[in-house]
Amino acid sequence: MASAATPTRLILWKMPTPAMNRRCGPVVPVCCSLCKQGQRFLSSLATTDESSSAAHHRSLRKFVKTSSKHVALDTLSHLLSPTTAHPHLSYHLALPLYLIISQASWFSWNAKLLADVTALMYKQERFIEAEALILQALKKLPAHDRDLCNFYCHLLHSNAKHRSRKGVFDSLTSLKQLLARSSSVYVQKRAYESMISGLCEIGLPGEAENLMEEMRGVGLKPSGFEFKSLVHAYGRLGLFEDMKRSVTQMEDAGVELDTVCSNMVLSSLGSHKVFSEMVSWLRRMKDSEVSFSIRTYNSVLNSCPTLILLLQDPKTIPLSMEDLMGNLSQEEADLVRELVASSVLDEAMECNSAELKLDLHGMHLSTSCLIFLQWIDRLRLRFSAGDNMVPTQITVVCGSGKHSASRGESPVKGLLREMILRIKCPLRIDRRNLGCFVAKGKVFSDWLC
Repeated sequence: MASAATPTRLILWKMPTPAMNRRCGPVVPVCCSLCKQGQRFLSSLATTDESSSAAHHRSLRKFVKTSSKHVALDTLSHLLSPTTAHPHLSYHLALPLYLIISQASWFSWNAKLLADVTALMYKQERFIEAEALILQALKKLPAHDRDLCNFYCHLLHSNAKHRSRKGVFDSLTSLKQLLARSSSVYVQKRAYESMISGLCEIGLPGEAENLMEEMRGVGLKPSGFEFKSLVHAYGRLGLFEDMKRSVTQMEDAGVELDTVCSNMVLSSLGSHKVFSEMVSWLRRMKDSEVSFSIRTYNSVLNSCPTLILLLQDPKTIPLSMEDLMGNLSQEEADLVRELVASSVLDEAMECNSAELKLDLHGMHLSTSCLIFLQWIDRLRLRFSAGDNMVPTQITVVCGSGKHSASRGESPVKGLLREMILRIKCPLRIDRRNLGCFVAKGKVFSDWLC
């Protein structure tokens, strides 16, 4: 909160200097999609040498005036994202763009968006602006504990995503002050959930675990969400004994081990290349009847360095399961064997007399490669065994790149195109849907057999 001596006006921005540009660093690959109009606008600002902040400000006003609500908010969200491709523009343009958007006739004020802008100010160490935005929120929000709690929870979450420890601890302090005066069970549960999650996000699971004890002390029972946050945080840090202890505590509290938690464990083990532990965990999932998912595949296969390396060069992409297994290390091969014994491929397939469809949505490159090779083997066995039901059409759905890092460029589509070309498969890009490969069922069956 701002003191009486602290100015509350919003200090907008200054033109970037070479020193600022060096501090912001190079542009990083975009991890959140951006509409084409917003992309063109930000690219034009990035390459334009404007002489004053006023000129940029005029450009922002013109952009908001001539853009739809969706485009303007999408562009702002991109600048506010921790993974924005334009960190240098984010530093100077996010706040003024928000202020201009907030004056638009179509704009409806909401606390979550303001929390996202405030968190960016914390990340950029622009604390005066951050405090002014918080004061704005406190003036606009109804004087209800629930609304204040939700705002501070949103703010804590955004600060954690930006890895701003000061922002997290300031939000945590505000939530604790709210807890001290509120008797609402909703406020208590929501606040503890956010505080524990935020501390885990910034790598402080020990402090989060202390809060869980505090939570129990006031009569609240931690949910699966809090336990999973703790499991993931310890796992990311490589503290596997604490991670397993947290899993045991979760089960002792009556929260069943599920696919989501198991994937967190696998991802953590994979990031530290503890392959033998990963194999054991996959077998534990199988014995406990915990379903494998696409994310299970993604988590496991993304940790296999040999497979990732093979997919980087079109000449080394494996073209059969035999080829793949022959190139993997023993530990990686053991992981793949556990995966292919699951039902994930069955769940990705749909089949009737008109169409046999394989849907690769949600699959990373490594997963798409393995699933496609599994699928080819499965269909070869099926058609070779004399299955009389050959569907009219074979379809492989890979997406057209709408949600890819570079909009319109699907890495999975590129991988499949290369594999299909090299194995001389009759699948071709569907002219009516560029995100699919299609083939006549009979032609495909004859090719396989």
